[in-house]
Amino acid sequence: MSVLMMLFRMVHGWLLLAVVAGVVSGLCNASLLAMINHGLTQSNEASWLSPGGDFALLTLLMLATRVVSQTTFMALGQKVKARLRSELVQDVSETRWLLLEKAGMARTLSVLTQDLDTLVVFFVNLPNLLIFGAVIVGCLVYLGSLSLSVLALALAVIVCGSLGYRAAHGPAMRLLRRSRQREDTLIQQCKKLFDGAREFRLNAVRRRQFVSGELAQNIDAVRRERTRGYVLYGLASSWGSALFFAFIGLVLFSLRDGLALDERALTGYIMVFLYMIVPVEGLLSALPTLAGARVAMQRVQSLRAQLRPEVPQRHFTPPPFASLALDNVRYQYQNEEGEHFTLGPLNMHIAPGELIFIVGGNGSGKTTLANLLVGIYPPDNGAILLNGEPVSDDLLEIYRRHFSVVFNDFFLFDDVAFVTERTQKQVEHLLRLLKLSHKVSFAHGRFSTIALSQGQRKRLALLQAWLEERPVYLFDEWAADQDPEFKAVFYLELLPMLKAEGKTVIAITHDDRYFYLADRIIKLESGQVVPSTRGVPS
Repeated sequence: MSVLMMLFRMVHGWLLLAVVAGVVSGLCNASLLAMINHGLTQSNEASWLSPGGDFALLTLLMLATRVVSQTTFMALGQKVKARLRSELVQDVSETRWLLLEKAGMARTLSVLTQDLDTLVVFFVNLPNLLIFGAVIVGCLVYLGSLSLSVLALALAVIVCGSLGYRAAHGPAMRLLRRSRQREDTLIQQCKKLFDGAREFRLNAVRRRQFVSGELAQNIDAVRRERTRGYVLYGLASSWGSALFFAFIGLVLFSLRDGLALDERALTGYIMVFLYMIVPVEGLLSALPTLAGARVAMQRVQSLRAQLRPEVPQRHFTPPPFASLALDNVRYQYQNEEGEHFTLGPLNMHIAPGELIFIVGGNGSGKTTLANLLVGIYPPDNGAILLNGEPVSDDLLEIYRRHFSVVFNDFFLFDDVAFVTERTQKQVEHLLRLLKLSHKVSFAHGRFSTIALSQGQRKRLALLQAWLEERPVYLFDEWAADQDPEFKAVFYLELLPMLKAEGKTVIAITHDDRYFYLADRIIKLESGQVVPSTRGVPS
């Protein structure tokens, strides 16, 4: 319940209005029942004019407060969803990359969409919970005015119904929680269905095995768990209705004489219990949304606790780049085979204007070194020095501003981050240089398309990095997707152009025929720097 209280604290002001309106609507509903029963049992000489006016006013008040409660709760649901989504997006944007990797895209997207929608559904159902609850309370009060002994028996029935509900609640919650966890996997599997669409179409056997195998099994598992959870809530609701009818029969046919009920009390008792069946069933059917909201809010809290933001950054103008050094840097991670891999200790010095190639076999630690160099991964031991000074956690943002990077698994934006008067001419020049002007145009800060081949997309990513005009450029296997002609352009024209501008260029590469162009070659084997002989052109 503390989880939901945290949710309510986000909207405490308007929440009070919505709650009061819902309770008033429910009590008015119960009062109307009392007026109807009173009208049926009063003498014929009594005047209907005043009660009729009261009845009309009470009906209008019930409808008005119901509308206020429903519309306010709907608005609050959207407000909570927007606020949590904004906060989560901010957390995702500010958290450390390693924590973001650990959280996983599937889980994060599931929370941002399905779990937040579950909270909206909860707010939409809250008016029913309040109104039905108030109706039940009001009916019980009226029942007590008719007969305290019948009220006591009615409370006993409600206690029995509550015990039956609690017996179903625990297993239902576990099933709902497990089904939400399965849906994270389901999102990942659906992403696989899209990401591997071409490969699946080339291998029909693999496609059918995946769709009818693990994907279908997970879809069915979610269906089974959700169905069982809601069935348990349905059984609890049916149990409550059955108890009500059993109790009506018990009082009407077995206990009527023993309780000494007059005609007015007996009629009122039967009407109240028949009238309460719908609110009780409505209340019990709405309770799963309460359980779903608890699960959803717990998942939101869990994700937010995992997405811890980086240390608050100091903001000032970055100093000119004079040197970059790794001082006894170590970093340990789990490789693709599930084994722990240690990179380092690494000691190296990088000066302005250098052209450095990082080489080595697959799994030697080249990409991890790149992530360390640009400040994406924090070293486990040792220090990264910028201009001779250690880069502390609160200076990471300043440190990263020295780098423009095209990762091997890069993301291509369709716009340019900073547009100046020179940008248009620069972009047009670079589009011609990169042989993209026949495919892509640039206007109003955006490219006309990014629907290009992989090699062309990498060229466009290089253009975007170039426009940032930072002192250090890092290219991770950039030429791997280029044809031989453009590989030559990259190594023989583009890299020398950046070097001529005084930029430091670090390229991870396997193209040994161009090794002779490097000022220095850093070779990695099993996470260690080993001596390297400068390559010669073939």
